[in-house]
Amino acid sequence: MIMPESWAVVLDVFAPVFARRGTFRMFTVLATGMVAQTGRRTVVGMLAGAGMAQRISFHAACRFFSSAVWDVDRLGLAAAGLIVRCLLGPDEAIVVALDDTLFKRWGRKVHHVFWTHDGSAQGKAKIGRGNRWVIAGIVVRLPFVTAPVCLPVLFRLWAGKGSDSPVTMGAQLLQLIRDAFPDRMVHGVGDAAYHGRPLLVNGATWTTRLPGNAALYAPAPPRTGKRGRPRLKGARLADLKTLAATASWVRTQVYRYGSAEDVDIAVLDAIWYGPFANTGGRVVLQREPNSTNAYDLALFTTDPNGTGERIVERYAVRWSIEPSNANGKQQTGVGQARNRLPKAVERTVPFGMIVQSMVITWYALHGYDPADVTDRATAQPWYRTKTEPAFEDMILKLRKTIIAARFTTVTPGQPDPDLLHDYALACAAAAAYLRNTRASKPRLNCSCSRYANRGQSPRSATTS
Repeated sequence: MIMPESWAVVLDVFAPVFARRGTFRMFTVLATGMVAQTGRRTVVGMLAGAGMAQRISFHAACRFFSSAVWDVDRLGLAAAGLIVRCLLGPDEAIVVALDDTLFKRWGRKVHHVFWTHDGSAQGKAKIGRGNRWVIAGIVVRLPFVTAPVCLPVLFRLWAGKGSDSPVTMGAQLLQLIRDAFPDRMVHGVGDAAYHGRPLLVNGATWTTRLPGNAALYAPAPPRTGKRGRPRLKGARLADLKTLAATASWVRTQVYRYGSAEDVDIAVLDAIWYGPFANTGGRVVLQREPNSTNAYDLALFTTDPNGTGERIVERYAVRWSIEPSNANGKQQTGVGQARNRLPKAVERTVPFGMIVQSMVITWYALHGYDPADVTDRATAQPWYRTKTEPAFEDMILKLRKTIIAARFTTVTPGQPDPDLLHDYALACAAAAAYLRNTRASKPRLNCSCSRYANRGQSPRSATTS
């Protein structure tokens, strides 16, 4: 299989994950096919997208997911290493966004399929049937887009009631990233559902949204020197609305959702004893300048050194995992594989989401060109406000590069646009000649099977 050299360099990072060279080759074929395929990304679709459906058995591709020896966590940590090494600064902290999402599945024998929460479901009952995945992604800032981008790397499949909760599984993913990068600070962030003692990971902080009825306490008072157990928390604090009424507000500028905005922020030290025991933390209240509410957003963080502006910005980047999940389902085709065996189900979604992260990484390292946006605006003039590439532009650029490499076998890493242009002209000329020939000669009533037995195609028989 011919691949662009730049894409092959990105995939070579995963070679140590696989014990057998043949398994790694299958990984490169399926990853490339998933990008090149424009239809459904089933296992057969991946083989067809790579142009290897006639050379590789469908059963061999299925065995890659169902029985081959490789580990999903090692695959994700290899992707995380490339992202941290190439897309983050030398001393930059790692921001990890956690969330769970539902990939809809049908069938009684599909592994770990349940009726569970589905935030994208229509109507009041936000439930759906499928596989519920907890996803951890590394948030990066790319120079050619204004909003932060989340790159999924680690995953856990929820096993139903009685098993580990999404909070516990999210803490496991946070711990894996912390252990993989001991020399960097790790900041975790999640929505209001992600709070609990498992998220207290040594060497990492956690930031989440604070509910209005949270029971907050003042920091533990100093020890008195008397006998007995020292106090773990201070006096009970008032509710958030009362705290907001007596807090000291400061107007400052924060960068969130791709733009800088002025907001009012108040910060106070507190302990959220229920979810995080006696771990010291900070409550950050945020209010819009023209708001009439006591506060618009309440956050709790275990970061003792984080300023109010930094905490608000950190929680704002949590939203980047939402479009990442949407792109995985709609653009990358993650979850379209129809497998049902345990290992296959546990591997297919992480495989697809990691391929999506590698597409963005490839585009940031090798594929970005300012002309991508102008070319898209020229081809589709209804995008009047488009100023930066979307994920669709990134995967489309890589798909074109993969297809172009198949025509330039001498230097597959450097596509030749002239050769592709000549090829397109040749195809157009052949099609025009065929139309003229069919118009000037009587049409023969024939079928493909009639000439297949003679070793002759219908087109050659007509033109002869």
